[in-house]
Amino acid sequence: MIRVDGVEIPDAAIGAEMQHHPATSRDAAWQAAAQSLVVRQLLLAEAARQGHGGADEEGAVDALIGAEVRVPEADEATCQRWFSANRARLRSPEVWQARHILLAADPEDAALRAAAEAEAAALIAELRADPDRFPALVARSACPSRGEGGDLGLIEPGTTVPEFEAALRALRPGELHPAPVATRYGYHVVQLLRHEPGHDLPFEAVRARIAAWLREASFRAAVRQYIQVLAGRARIEGIALAAADGPLVQ
Repeated sequence: MIRVDGVEIPDAAIGAEMQHHPATSRDAAWQAAAQSLVVRQLLLAEAARQGHGGADEEGAVDALIGAEVRVPEADEATCQRWFSANRARLRSPEVWQARHILLAADPEDAALRAAAEAEAAALIAELRADPDRFPALVARSACPSRGEGGDLGLIEPGTTVPEFEAALRALRPGELHPAPVATRYGYHVVQLLRHEPGHDLPFEAVRARIAAWLREASFRAAVRQYIQVLAGRARIEGIALAAADGPLVQ
C-alpha cells in the first residue's frame, strides 16, 4: 500500500498511469508511475495548504510552482561559457537537395524487386547518355515528387531512410548515382543537385536558444529540489522516492 501522509495511491491509479511511463519492464513502468503519482500528491497537498487548491488540479500545481520556484535568467557570461563548451551542438544542419525516380517494389515481392532494379538500371544508362532526359523520364516515378520534376527539396540527416542518405553522401553536386539505390520503397534513380555542409553558428544567432536551454535546465533542477524538500517533510509509505534520476518532473 502506497500512502502520502495517509492518502492512499490506489493500485488502479498506478495501473492507469503506467501508459505514460514506457520502460524496459512492467516493474520499471510501475515504479515510475507510482513515483509520479506520489509526486503529484505531494504537490497537490502543498498547493491546497497554500490556498492554491480547487477543481483545476493542474492549475493548482502550476500556481504552486510559480510561487515557490524562482529561476534567474542566464546572464551573458553564462551563455557565452555554454556556447564555448558546446559548439558541436550549435551547428546548422547539413542539407542535400536531390531529385529521384522511384520504381516502386514491395520488399516481399522478389520478382517485382528484380524488375524494378532492372528498370532503374536502364534509366541510369539512358541518363548517362543524355542527362537532359531526366524531366521526361521522371514521369515514370511512383513518388509524388514527380510533379516537381522528382525534386525532393532540402533533406537533412535522419529525415530519409538510411540507404537513401548513404547514396546522397556518396555523391557530389550534379552527379547521378551509378547504381539503383534500394530501399523498402523500391529502387531509386538518384541525382544530387546541391549539398550544403553544416557550419558553426555565431553566438548572436543562438544566444536566445542557449538562454532558453539554460533556463529550462535550471527550472527542472529547481523543481526537483523543491519536490525533494516536500518529500522530506512528508510521510511516504510503500515506496522510496527517487532522489535525483526518477520521474520527479513531468
